[in-house]
Amino acid sequence: MLIFTVVGARPQFIKAAPFSRALADTAHTEFLVHTGQHYDDNMSEIFFQNLQMSAPDVNLGIGGGSHASQTAGMIVPLEDLMITHKPDVVLVYGDTNSTLAAALAASKLHIPIAHVEAGLRSYNRKMPEEINRVLTDTLSTWLFCPTQIAVDNLVQEGMTEGVHQTGDIMHDAMRLYRDIADEQTTIFDSIPVDKTTAYALLTTHRPANTDSQANLTAIAEAISTLDMPVIFPVHPRTKSAIDRYCITFSEQVRLIDPVGYLDMLSLQKNAQVIITDSGGLQKEAFFNVTPCVTIRPETEWVETVDLGWNRLVDPTVEAIHAGVREALTTPMQTPDSVYGDGYAAQKIIAILEETLST
Repeated sequence: MLIFTVVGARPQFIKAAPFSRALADTAHTEFLVHTGQHYDDNMSEIFFQNLQMSAPDVNLGIGGGSHASQTAGMIVPLEDLMITHKPDVVLVYGDTNSTLAAALAASKLHIPIAHVEAGLRSYNRKMPEEINRVLTDTLSTWLFCPTQIAVDNLVQEGMTEGVHQTGDIMHDAMRLYRDIADEQTTIFDSIPVDKTTAYALLTTHRPANTDSQANLTAIAEAISTLDMPVIFPVHPRTKSAIDRYCITFSEQVRLIDPVGYLDMLSLQKNAQVIITDSGGLQKEAFFNVTPCVTIRPETEWVETVDLGWNRLVDPTVEAIHAGVREALTTPMQTPDSVYGDGYAAQKIIAILEETLST
């Protein structure tokens, strides 16, 4: 098989790494395209280095822009590459604009699409990610679901062909990289906490929070008044919003540049609590057995909430403080195997092999 893989953002680099490693042990070939959706070195290049991935075969360098301009800018060059290389499968991850652009280009060329992380739903159509994942699922030949709930979501929408529950490929990444993260990280040399300090880890980048001055101001006030230091790796979009709104933080909040995957894993593992609006970090917190507070009204990762490791809060000082208190004092259920056994990549490859050989 020639597998044409499209990635564009930090979570997709993490998901692609275990798949690329597993594929390297086979006779198949991967052509890896980076759209350039995340183009800052701290959000892109450092992840390829940390994950020991080969450089992409092509970097389209699309960069930022509106959702429409970014997606449109990807489709034509992706189509040209697909026509040139004639892949057997176009493989996409998650729910970014890169995912949808690749699925649209492949579908017009009648190239079968494999969607890794299919079936997730927040049921909030105001989220661009929800639009991307729903449309990509509709166009895909193979729907590789991380959980039974994701399978059930597809069945409710009438999609049963090509649906496979493989487990979560981010669990694969955690299995491969978690142990070496604590050994190799140097992040604690440059921040005012260490692995024995009780601290909170914050990330926020979703437009619902960063494009709202009221929401971002409330988040800043909430973390500035917690009873512990806070480490805040700042997404480029969030940094622009902080500057635009002239938002300030107390001295207990350390704003740092975005960090690589290994540093982030170590920060998560050693934190008392994670506060985020990221989908990926909700799961990574779960895998690291770290309580999570998610500043969103809903989540596609409902299992983390059901098992008590994650709670959803509004972007207010009171709600965030209450969520942190609950996270630090409520007994949690032991994380179970709802996200598979950490070998999703091998299962995906086996299914593709079996299907394409018939």
